[in-house]
Amino acid sequence: MWISPPSTASFDEPITLLTACHDKVRRFATLSLKLDEHLSRRGLDEEAAQAAANILRYFDMAAPLHHADEEDDLFPALRQLDDPALNADLARIEAEHASLDVLWQAVRPWLQAIADHGVPLRPAELAAFARDYPAHAAREEALLYPAARQLSPATLARIGQNMRARRGATA
Repeated sequence: MWISPPSTASFDEPITLLTACHDKVRRFATLSLKLDEHLSRRGLDEEAAQAAANILRYFDMAAPLHHADEEDDLFPALRQLDDPALNADLARIEAEHASLDVLWQAVRPWLQAIADHGVPLRPAELAAFARDYPAHAAREEALLYPAARQLSPATLARIGQNMRARRGATA
């Protein structure tokens, strides 16, 4: 299934597109906490089920593509800059992807139960999920994305083309 980029971003500007994805990460991570509050106040209703389905859709489909964009294309290109400090940051950020996936796997059943109008059991990891995903995005934007300005236009174009292909989008 093709997931379109946000309307303000394009595959021609891959770093802008990755940053736009981070905006969605922040929005959906925050929504998970709002959903928990909604359940406490109003209980499980259609609004809650729809919010859970939206969060599931993003983190099941778009987030893995985003991580692949970084791990398969951007990070290797940044490593080619041969900057020891940047390479250390890349290693830390890449390790965070694995810990974020663990958090997602802990939160996902709760969201699925809500989306299915079932009885959700709130995961202990919910607060960490809602906190760590946006913090991770901020670190990438502060530590890694500025370094992408050093990449050649051809490298950035290749990254954008790979992102497009990963999503099954046509030019």
